[in-house]
Amino acid sequence: MVRYFFEDIKFEYKGRQFNNRWLKMVAESEICRLGDINIIFCSDPYILNINLQYLSHDYFTDIITFDYSQKPVISGDLFISVDSVRENAAFYGTEFQEELHRVIVHGILHLIGYDDHTEPDIAQMRSKENYYLQMRKELA
Repeated sequence: MVRYFFEDIKFEYKGRQFNNRWLKMVAESEICRLGDINIIFCSDPYILNINLQYLSHDYFTDIITFDYSQKPVISGDLFISVDSVRENAAFYGTEFQEELHRVIVHGILHLIGYDDHTEPDIAQMRSKENYYLQMRKELA
C-alpha cells in the first residue's frame, strides 16, 4: 500500500491512484511486490534535518530512502524534497511532474535493490528510471 504524507509544506499531489498502479507495475516488472510504501513530501530544511540526523550528511538532496524491504516485498519511506525537485526540474529543463516521478521511481528502485554509488550503477539506475517513466507515459 502506498501512502502519501506532507511535512512542513503546502503541496498537493494529484493522481495518487494512477501513481499507485504505476508503482505496482514497476515492482512487478522487477519481480517484487509493493508492501508499505510511505512517500513523504517535505521541504529542503526538513530533508536536510533527516540527512543530518540519520545519515550524518550535511547537504541537501532530493530524496532519502529508508529501506524496510523483505524481498520480494518492498517497503520503505521515501522522503522527497519538493524544493529540490523544483530546482532540479529547472536545472535539467524538465517539467516538475516528470522530475517528481523520476525521483519517486528512483526511490522505488533503491527499495528493489538498485544502487547509485558507482558510474555503472548510476548509468543502470538512470536507464531504469527512463524506462519506467516511459512506461508511465504509455499508461496515461
